[in-house]
Amino acid sequence: MAKASISPNRATDRTIRTIDRKREQERRKMFLRAKDHAQEFAAKLVQRLIDREIIETNSVTAVKDAFENQLLKLGYIEEFELQMKIAPVRTVAQDPNVVSLYFTQFIVEDLIQNPAIQDVFGDDLDIYRAVDSVFRVLRE
Repeated sequence: MAKASISPNRATDRTIRTIDRKREQERRKMFLRAKDHAQEFAAKLVQRLIDREIIETNSVTAVKDAFENQLLKLGYIEEFELQMKIAPVRTVAQDPNVVSLYFTQFIVEDLIQNPAIQDVFGDDLDIYRAVDSVFRVLRE
């Protein structure tokens, strides 16, 4: 009986697909947890950003509502849109949390346009670290 030939390319492809599936599952779980606890995460994120003097606002409630809306939308965002959103800050960390990247870019690009925001301070890495300190629990 002939032995089945195992191609190294086939094994590599299988490994890559397995890793991609695991990352996708991890991302879906993080998005669901973020959506389920949107109010808590939004409140913690606003407080952390104010404590670390990243944002200056005249309405904490408006900023909290903006974060909460983004957390609720996160599960419905298309892959292409997500990748386009996080592309400018993708290299800010070694093994980045996709939710933290998304919110870092949201703060830099979109939140600054919010009338409740007076100013945003710090560079992308400072903002990412503050955001990731809140969303780090999503990976556990």
